[in-house]
Amino acid sequence: MAASPLSDHDKRKQISVRGIAQVENVAGVKKTFNRHLHYTLVKDRNVATPRDYFFALAYTVRDHLVGRWIRTQQYYYEKDPKRIYYLSLEYYMGRSLSNTMINLGIQSECDEAMYQLGLDIEELEDIEEDAGLGNGGLGRLAACFLDSMATLGLAAYGYGIRYEYGIFAQKIKDGAQIEEPDDWLRFGNAWEKARPEYMLPVNFYGRVIQTEQGAKWVDTQKCLAMPYDVPIPGYRNNTCNTMRLWSAKSQLQFDLKFFNDGEYVQAVLDRNHAENITRVLYPNDNFFEGKELRLKQEYFMVAATLQDIIRRFKSSRFGCRDPVRTSFDTFPDKVAIQLNDTHPSMAIPELMRIFLDIEGLTWEKAWDITVRSCAYTNHTVLPEALERWPVSLLENLLPRHLQIIYEINAKFMDVVAKKWPDNFDRMRRMSMVEEEGEKRINMAHLSIVGAHAVNGVAALHSEILKASLFKDFYELWPERFQNKTNGITPRRWLLLCNPTLSDVIAERIGDSWISHLEDLRQLEPLVLNDMFVREVMTAKQENKMKLAELLKKDYNININTSSLFDVQVKRIHEYKRQLMNCLHMIVMYNRIKKNPNHPFVARTVMIGGKAAPGYHTAKDIIRLICAVARVVNNDPIVGDKLKVVYLENYRVSLAEKVIPASDLSEQISLAGTEASGTGNMKFMLNGALTIGTLDGANVEMREEMGPENIFIFGMNIDDVDELHKKNYNPMDYYNSNPELKLCLDQIRGGYFSPNDPCSFHNLVDTVLYNDRFCLMADFAAYVKCQERVSEVYANPMAWARMCIMNIAASGKFSSDRTITEYAREIWGVEPNDVKLPAPNEVKGDKTTQLPSTFE
Repeated sequence: MAASPLSDHDKRKQISVRGIAQVENVAGVKKTFNRHLHYTLVKDRNVATPRDYFFALAYTVRDHLVGRWIRTQQYYYEKDPKRIYYLSLEYYMGRSLSNTMINLGIQSECDEAMYQLGLDIEELEDIEEDAGLGNGGLGRLAACFLDSMATLGLAAYGYGIRYEYGIFAQKIKDGAQIEEPDDWLRFGNAWEKARPEYMLPVNFYGRVIQTEQGAKWVDTQKCLAMPYDVPIPGYRNNTCNTMRLWSAKSQLQFDLKFFNDGEYVQAVLDRNHAENITRVLYPNDNFFEGKELRLKQEYFMVAATLQDIIRRFKSSRFGCRDPVRTSFDTFPDKVAIQLNDTHPSMAIPELMRIFLDIEGLTWEKAWDITVRSCAYTNHTVLPEALERWPVSLLENLLPRHLQIIYEINAKFMDVVAKKWPDNFDRMRRMSMVEEEGEKRINMAHLSIVGAHAVNGVAALHSEILKASLFKDFYELWPERFQNKTNGITPRRWLLLCNPTLSDVIAERIGDSWISHLEDLRQLEPLVLNDMFVREVMTAKQENKMKLAELLKKDYNININTSSLFDVQVKRIHEYKRQLMNCLHMIVMYNRIKKNPNHPFVARTVMIGGKAAPGYHTAKDIIRLICAVARVVNNDPIVGDKLKVVYLENYRVSLAEKVIPASDLSEQISLAGTEASGTGNMKFMLNGALTIGTLDGANVEMREEMGPENIFIFGMNIDDVDELHKKNYNPMDYYNSNPELKLCLDQIRGGYFSPNDPCSFHNLVDTVLYNDRFCLMADFAAYVKCQERVSEVYANPMAWARMCIMNIAASGKFSSDRTITEYAREIWGVEPNDVKLPAPNEVKGDKTTQLPSTFE
């Protein structure tokens, strides 16, 4: 008799890396679950909704966190290690339930408990709202870093903003992007703990007066910053760090003039002005928008955070015993502040203001402490993305800080003049104050001058910073410049999102790779083991079938699961060249139409990502892809040889489904424009092959896996420079490449938009007459490389072996490795593998040892 197929639940129970559920633990989970359903949610099983069940499970899991969370803060208070403060305006956390269960090692018992209660844990997991407090790579990197810092036992804190509305929800309506607000807090957030008792004041506007004690910032408008704490568990080490997000609240007092006018109702309504500061995340990725509200957000986060950092420094266990700690001499030994891009760069003048105006330090002392405490990470070389705040705006909003910036710049100009006397052009280039046109402050220059370390996020990117963008500063301070290649957490991006592949790997080499990703190198010899190769192929096929089911349900499109899943998911931007991918779709479509009987390796091309609401070219690219999809998917001659899918509302939780199912990862930015990329690493770790340019981290990926295991095409950075020197003319490529010409003529002629033939004229004109990112120059090489991709995919065993070599070479791209380098080379701390005692191992009640505030 044939064995019955395993249910999804049984498959999950079998997965070795999650362990076996203990009976008594399952009983405990069920009991706590029912208790939360009854006492926290005030429901019984007769009226409870699936969302109630999700919250009951989330609170049950959080209960397992709380003891570890408090114990970790006690441990830091007792040991007084150097604290790491990661300042970021964005944290793209996604969902927390699965990740928390995995890091605590309780997924098996939770799964079994839900099964015994007649609930499907995967359905409950899907109810959780994504915490989308970020735009893309920068915010998701911050989330990975928090996971790694906790796993490596670092006393680290993530500080940011609790946006009421995160990155917008994207709807595709009639082939165009529509933005809808992301009301992610509508049903509450199971993971946060509000701390209203620790609210802090933040000042804006006002004026500066000179007193005998020095400058004083007066007549300011105050608002309050209320902290919300979110636990960040490390992987099975009982460490639980904190992400503290600030929410703006109106100050408690009314403006008395309203009462004199009898305008009580208006006084209450006007409280919204302050609270609007943290209302919504700015949805621009790699584009600077100089709005007052954005500057308010940046300063609000920085001002609240620095007060908190200094409070913690002063109230440490040794602060009251050791008179040295009441001074700031040891501040850089106990505090490391990492600026995630220039968004938190107001930390530099704010720290100076605190030291000068409040703590009474001399300028020299204050500056020395500030520089030794702060470090700056640069994330982009695109000129339109660099922050340059108008002086008029700073003068109005933060007058004292503008004075301090001017003083910093004046002293810095003295340093430059001393090194290069009479070189006024160099002084102009290096000044923080830009005089041409509207007077502005260059925040990247401020960040470099005010930090002891400056790093790029991939080897190529860091070299570009030294060779061009910050060349003058590198010549002045070469010792400040470092590289820290980005990474991803293997917990979320393999163990959580790809349990089938995780199990295949764990059965062969054990599970040490979960926290030591370099151990995946042990897979290299298995590339010659046909049985293992087939197991990897089976895992991929299962993931493809799952994704195909999802696409059928969401888009009513039938996907050929034996086709090559060709995927490009990232923010829509001209430099990422989704348009080049779209032109290749049209080339494939035209080839099938021309020779329907010619052998063709079937493809399903998926593109996903959001365009900034005001970025019209990016929105046109989305419209074109959707228009091409309509034609391709409804052409009976094409059939299932080629399908095009636009993945609506791409986000972390969708990435967790798409990436494990992908065969080909498109990383096709123009060389020298993508700082690093982290999506490329996620695909590599999950056994997708990369087609890409020698840009960002692709360069290092190729070094790790060998050039034979990646599809590289197009110009390198030197070729791009050479092309621009020759006065690049896109029309030369249009006239010399018949397939490319046909594509663009079809788009311009309305072939894909018969109801509005002029719909894409602007897009075609951009490519032909203002091709900033050299799409036309790389196109022929791209198509040729795609032909090679199809040839290799036609040999499944050869393709699978390349996939295994990709997985085996992924070790370098763990965020654990990245954070270890930051810790040793920038923050001056050493990661550790200390496993704190679990809460039930702690003898006696130690909660009384905590200081008066939660750490």
